[in-house]
Amino acid sequence: MKKVNSDIAYEFIREKILNGKYPPGHALMTEVLSSEIGVSRTPVREALHRLKADGLVSIKAHLGASVKKMGVKEFREMCDLRLALEGHATGLAALNHSQTDLRRIKFALEAMRGLTERIVAAKSEEPLIDELRSEDVHFHVAIMTAAKNDLIKSEILRLHLINRLLFLPSTETEEQLSPVSKKDSDRNRLKVMESHDEIYEAIAKHDAPAAKRAMEHHIQDIIDKSLRAIAMSGEGGISRVLTDEELIYSG
Repeated sequence: MKKVNSDIAYEFIREKILNGKYPPGHALMTEVLSSEIGVSRTPVREALHRLKADGLVSIKAHLGASVKKMGVKEFREMCDLRLALEGHATGLAALNHSQTDLRRIKFALEAMRGLTERIVAAKSEEPLIDELRSEDVHFHVAIMTAAKNDLIKSEILRLHLINRLLFLPSTETEEQLSPVSKKDSDRNRLKVMESHDEIYEAIAKHDAPAAKRAMEHHIQDIIDKSLRAIAMSGEGGISRVLTDEELIYSG
């Protein structure tokens, strides 16, 4: 099916945002975009409104459109929503998963374990960080798929994407801002691995309350680290280009 001009404009602008070419705060001028994309201004305006609905663009009267920047208050509110939805979805996964779903979750879990062990044994963790992040993505997506609720999954994916794109404070980022020893970093990674094990075991046992609690504890830990990183970096937040695997969160 042939794509209409608004779809072409939407995909062009969205890709530029996701690959970091248009960073948070970047002005999205209709006339300039129209020329770059090769379409009229109307489909560009339609695309910008779609991206606003996605949470990637801000549109203000008299100021126009720009790539969304998120304040700490909005970030906290988004985290609260993610915490509620992802915890609930994990409980649903415990009740609704198939054996195929469970195998997918387990596969990602064991890949994370292997990478974690290699990082702990290595002198430097840097070469393996992206691989570990990718498997973490697979783990969470597999759980959301196992929940068998497409609407909840879609919203969680959207929240993940905005979180990782606009702020992206993580354990690694926090360590860069406030350096810690390799030993402390390894200790934290092993603790995170234990939390993933706890989530998996509860899902495998069909224990919805335990699965929900385990995921909520895991997500809250991520949120706490994110907020500490934001505090150290300033309210403007931290952004980086998403890896290919993290773009899975675009749905």
